[in-house]
Amino acid sequence: MFRKLCLVIVLLILISAYAAASGSGRNFFLNEQFASLADWKPFYFPEIKEHSRYAVIRENGASWLQTSSLASASAIVYQQSFDVYRFSHLKWRWRVDNIYKKGNAEKKSGDDYPIRIYVMFEYNPQSAGFFEKIKYNTARLLYGSYPPHSSLNYIWANRKQPQRIMDNPYTDRTRMIIMEAGRKNLGKWREYEVDILNDYRQAFGEEPPARARIAIMNDSDNTGEAGKSQVDYIQVYGE
Repeated sequence: MFRKLCLVIVLLILISAYAAASGSGRNFFLNEQFASLADWKPFYFPEIKEHSRYAVIRENGASWLQTSSLASASAIVYQQSFDVYRFSHLKWRWRVDNIYKKGNAEKKSGDDYPIRIYVMFEYNPQSAGFFEKIKYNTARLLYGSYPPHSSLNYIWANRKQPQRIMDNPYTDRTRMIIMEAGRKNLGKWREYEVDILNDYRQAFGEEPPARARIAIMNDSDNTGEAGKSQVDYIQVYGE
C-alpha cells in the first residue's frame, strides 16, 4: 500500500512538472511558431508602391519569420480575429538587425520601425455614433472594408523616448508602445509578455472594442532606409 502511494505521488509530481513546462493552464487563441504563413495575408497601404517582404526561414530544425524593408511599407495580418476580453495576453520573441537613423516616433517623417506588432481593434457599427458611422462608411467605400477602430503598436523604437506609450503622429486612434529603443540589444532575441486590456486602458483611458486582429510590420517608406528583423513566435492566450 505504501509503495503504491509513493508511485502515485511521484506520478502526480511528474504530471505537474510537465504541465508547467508545456504552459498548461493557458487557453490559446494563437500559438504561431511560423512553420508557414498559411494563416496570414498581406496588407497593403494605398499609394505605397514598394512593399516590405515576409518569409519563413528554416535553420537547424527551427523556423521563424524574416521581415525586410527597403524604402517600403506593408504588413501581414492574421486572418482570424479574437475576443480581447477572453484572450488578453500577448507574448512574443523578436530580434532586430538594425534600426533607422532617421526614425523618430514623434514625427511623421520618422514613423518607421524595423519591427512592430499591431493589435488592431475592430470597428463595430452597432455601437458607433452618427458621425462616426458616416466617417467609417466613407472609408469603407474608398478602401473596400472598415479601417480599425483603434490600435496598439508594440514597437522597437529607433531612439529612446521619454515615455513608454506615445501618440502616433498620423492618427489619434493609434498608440505606440515602446518595448525596446535604440541599438543596445540589436542582434539579440528579446522576449515580452503584455496585457492587452491594461495597455489599452492606459493608452486610451477607456475600454477597448471586443474584437481585434494581430498584424506584423517592418516599414521604412518615410525614412527611405533598409532593415531586417525576425519574429520567433507569437502567442495570444487567456488564463
